Amino acid sequence: MASGVTVNDEVIKVFNDMKVRKSSSTEDVKKRKKAVLFCLSEDKKKIIVEEGKWILVGDIGESVDDPYACFVKLLPLNDCRYGLYDATYETKESKKEDLVFIFWAPEGAPLKSKMIYASSKDAIKKKFTGIKHEWQVNGLDDIQDRATLADKLGGNVVVSLEGLPL
Repeated sequence: MASGVTVNDEVIKVFNDMKVRKSSSTEDVKKRKKAVLFCLSEDKKKIIVEEGKWILVGDIGESVDDPYACFVKLLPLNDCRYGLYDATYETKESKKEDLVFIFWAPEGAPLKSKMIYASSKDAIKKKFTGIKHEWQVNGLDDIQDRATLADKLGGNVVVSLEGLPL
């Protein structure tokens, strides 16, 4: 069931910037988002970039040691969100980077919020072409352990996530 919610152009721009890893200058790379949260606008008509809820590639090693743990802390405990996480991981064969679309619907979120986010998910997913990994998360227990994300990315062949061994 579609909710009639639209996706703000800024959301699409952020996605395209995260997806395209063309040879950018070091400064441009530092400004690229490593992780970002999207929420519904106050009138519940648009999906927008949530103000201040992102991690820049340039923050890693500066103000952010563990980007995955930092991303998990951005999630609200009592409301739904959509997220994009640019996962850097290693398998036994190679290093990889993949975008993961996350639908955060914690048990403590209001039922109305869960319903509108669930019914609007297709609107945002249609704009995110080429996403290989989608993950619905219903609580911190599901997302705090980085091994769960590693499992989504490639199961037991993943040996490290964000440079940290599993």
